[in-house]
Amino acid sequence: MARVIGKLTTLAIGRAKKKGLYGDGGGLYLQVSPTGSKSWLFRFLLNGKAHAMGLGPLHTVTLAEARVKATDCRKLLVAGFDPLNAKKDRQVQARLAATKGTTFEACAKAYIEAHKASWKSEVYTVKYGQTLEKYAYPIIGRLPVQSIDTTLVMKVLEPVWQKKTATAKKIRSRIECVLDWAKVREYRQGENPARWRGHLENLLAKPSKLVRIKHRAALPYAKINGFLQSLEGRDGIGVQALKLLIFTACRSNEVLGAAWDEIDFENRVWTIPAERMKAGKEHRVPLTAPALAVLKERKRESQKLGENEEPNPYVFLNPQDKKPCSGEVMATLLKRMKRQDITVHGFRSTFRDWAAEQTSFPREVAEAALAHTVGNQVEAAYRRSDLFEKRRLMMEQWARYCQKPQAEAENKVLEMKPKKH
Repeated sequence: MARVIGKLTTLAIGRAKKKGLYGDGGGLYLQVSPTGSKSWLFRFLLNGKAHAMGLGPLHTVTLAEARVKATDCRKLLVAGFDPLNAKKDRQVQARLAATKGTTFEACAKAYIEAHKASWKSEVYTVKYGQTLEKYAYPIIGRLPVQSIDTTLVMKVLEPVWQKKTATAKKIRSRIECVLDWAKVREYRQGENPARWRGHLENLLAKPSKLVRIKHRAALPYAKINGFLQSLEGRDGIGVQALKLLIFTACRSNEVLGAAWDEIDFENRVWTIPAERMKAGKEHRVPLTAPALAVLKERKRESQKLGENEEPNPYVFLNPQDKKPCSGEVMATLLKRMKRQDITVHGFRSTFRDWAAEQTSFPREVAEAALAHTVGNQVEAAYRRSDLFEKRRLMMEQWARYCQKPQAEAENKVLEMKPKKH
């Protein structure tokens, strides 16, 4: 017997008040809810399992329109497709169409905003955005994120891949992260064109084959006093930050991100929390007299400028945006001094060379002062101490060395410390 289709009438639909399903035939049903609202339902069997799919409310979808939709669903079933999957695909396409104007730059800024709380410092957050702003935004920033493909990613990377390989690696990784975020948010579909493994590795030379080990330009340790003398008479946060970096041998982002609640003036200790450290481990820094002098000078100036009228956690505050100063503040200082022969990071090498050649402190003490991870995992597991007291002796000796005139520093090797027991 042939299946009857089109059993419902407009009159019957209007009279349907009782909760339940009213069949029109061919899998189409009028559904009446307990509250009396009415909607269309398509029921079908697929691989022996029963499924139900909503086709819309009666006040929006007419009987004739519901029958057309049911016919489309039956055609999909005959062709071997699941109508529910087809509906989901249409919804995704509709969302993509609605958001196709969402640009790569908008997604990147949203990604940074969503993740910055988990990153190690505000300086890192700023640099993350600056890298994309400088290299990616000019090429793909205003394009819909859905349209970003391999060709466009290569257009960003190729000009810098061989010249600035380390920077290019960061750019690629950050583009990949943004595109992954956009896919999860359903702003785009498909594979990630910035993926390295199995994709871009086939188009670009391996970074390990391109990168040449280039040591940061560093000042010879015998000239450290002369350099510090050249800072005298200069004002500004850059000068103060650079002095603190030299006397503590810390990284620039650790110095510039310093907060007042990390500083213990009484016990002369600066405790940098794990989330701000490269190795993800808390680092205690012994503060010598010249380091404390810098911090106290900064404290006085902050109070004089009224920075403490509002809660201000940062030692080196940028008064414009009330955030830590960027790393450029020290690099710009060196440029003004016409010291292109050295870099900010190079002062850590200056300290390390001094410790190796002018003292008898064990290697692990100097490495601990630089917050380097020493040895393999087994060795690290047994080394519980941060060698703080030995590091305090070493930093005191470093402070004295920094205050020696250049001629004396060049001609006199320091007496070896500490004494062995």
